[in-house]
Formats: sequence, C-alpha cells, structure tokens
Amino acid sequence: MTSSPTACRTAVLAMPCVGTSTVFGILDVMGSVGRDWQMLHGTQAGPSAFNAKLLSIDGASYRDVNGRVITPDGALSDFDRPDVVIVPDLHLAPSSPMPDEFCEMSTYIRTAHARGAVITSVCSGSVLLAATGLLNGLEATTHWGFGDFMTREFPDIQLRRERILVPAGEGHRVVTAGGASAWGDLMLYLIGRFAGEEEARRMAKIYLLQPHTEGQLHYASLLAGRQHEDAVVAEAQVWAADNYAVPRPVAAMAKRTGLTERNLLRRFRRATGQSPADYIQTLRIEEAKQMLETSDTPIEEIASEVGYTETSSFRNAFKRHVGMSASAYRKKRLPGVAQFSAASQ
Repeated sequence: MTSSPTACRTAVLAMPCVGTSTVFGILDVMGSVGRDWQMLHGTQAGPSAFNAKLLSIDGASYRDVNGRVITPDGALSDFDRPDVVIVPDLHLAPSSPMPDEFCEMSTYIRTAHARGAVITSVCSGSVLLAATGLLNGLEATTHWGFGDFMTREFPDIQLRRERILVPAGEGHRVVTAGGASAWGDLMLYLIGRFAGEEEARRMAKIYLLQPHTEGQLHYASLLAGRQHEDAVVAEAQVWAADNYAVPRPVAAMAKRTGLTERNLLRRFRRATGQSPADYIQTLRIEEAKQMLETSDTPIEEIASEVGYTETSSFRNAFKRHVGMSASAYRKKRLPGVAQFSAASQ
C-alpha cells in the first residue's frame, strides 16, 4: 500500500535503549490504517494515512537491550520535517546517566516542534522530552516508576502520575503516555486525530486495543527509591520499612536519627522527593495492596494492620494514592490470581 502525499509523516525514534516491542507495535498499527480493515472485509485498500519511519541518529543497525539487531529505516537527517515525533519507552534506570544519543535526539525534537510537529512519548520516553525543555510548565505523565525522578529532576513539569494520556500545550502539540502498554492509547489518539475517529475504532477492533480508562495508579509500586547519599535518611527508611504501622512513626524516625522533625523533613524531602509522612503512607498503602491481592482479609483488618486507626481514613488514602477504592482493587486483582493458579494445576 502506498502512502498518500498527505500522509502523516511520523518519526519513531530509535536507539539501543528504546523498547523494541513498542517500536514495532507502533509501526505495525500505523501501517495498518486504511489497509487491514479493508483486507478483512474484502474491499480495496486505500493509500496509507501514515508514513511512519524508524529513525536513528545515523541510520545504522544497532543491538537493542536484548541483543537483537535492529535496522532503522534511515537517519534523522533523512526525515527532517516530520508531522509527528514519537519517543518510545526507554530501558533506563531512573538514576542512570542519560545516553549520549539524547543530545542529538533533543535537537531533532526541538527543531521538529518549532516547525509545527506534534511531539509525543510513551512511558519513560517522557524523560527525553523533559530533557528537551518542551514539557516545562506543562502537564505530563510518565511510567509510575519514573514519577519521583521526574518530580525531582524536572520540577517545572506538572506531573500527572495517575493519567495514561496527557495532551498539553498550545494546540495539544505535546502528548505524553504513561506506561509501556500505553502506546496503544497513544496510537488510538493519533489515529483519531490524523485519520479520523472511525479509523481509530477500526484499529481498536483489529488489534483489540482497550484504552486504560482507569489510569495507571493501581498498577504502580508506590515505594520511592533509596538511591541517594544521605546515610541518616537511608537508615530512617530501613527502620520505616518494618515499623510503618506504629503510632506517630515520623516522630519515632526523628528520635532514632537524632534530628528534630523539622530537620528530618528537610533532609528526607531533599533525598527522596517525599516528606517522611508521605513515605510512611506509601509504605502502608503498598502493604495494603499486597494484602488485597493475596488474601481475603477484611478491609477493616487490613486498615488496622497497616497502621490506620480509622477505616475511613484508610479508604480515603487508598483511593487517593491508587485511583480506585480498596474493594474495587481487590475485585480487579484476585480473579486474575485465581485464574493463573487454576491454570497451573
């Protein structure tokens, strides 16, 4: 199928750290628009609505994080006026140095945006967008594992951790998608925007793409990382991991460290991006999630066991952090566990 002269020129960025499954999922879906629905229904395919290319800095083959050889369609310079740029998910630890490719990729992205392109990212790809400065002052989302990193390193971004898809900026020309599988949500959005809602519905049916309407908080492991250099705060975190359910845990943490609560707050926030109280609450909610997933313990007992004296306070905190009620979370999780257990017997 040939591309229409008016096809949306889409640059999918490639480098060794990008997620290969995401890259080819995007390319396959975009290549299907205007073709596969017609094929399944015995009608003539029309010109493609998208001209999508996988582009690296120099166009040369590279090995991805799993050692597979990936051959891009070309170099960035071969596709210098895209209508859309997509940064796939990045296989990076939040604390790792940024890849050398980021500098040239950032220049390409900023130039494309200045020429009118829509700039998008999937999952941790938002880190590259953040490095360009294009997200400053805007709402954005990212994979839940990068939330604390983004808040700490890019404080000018209005991070929406709970959202799956965040169009932002003038004309919604910057779009971030949170979570690796959110590439499907991004695809439906872009197909609807550039090829029409009917085409988006068709692709959703063909690929069984189901928008993540409940957000991503209930998938998140809420614990903040411990990778910092403040030994006093690290010791407090280790103590908190086993004692989060005690009464007045923040005061107890301060006493153990020999700091005032005010000084502990300052050092803790600087080291982790969270206050001690917020950290305790994430520990409690994470333990509650594990209990809801793996046991039939009544919610009232779970609330008490993780340190809440009032069940209503627990319910409110759980919904605020996870994006759904504790009872809804249990219903969502336990059937899947039961199905896998039954299948393994």
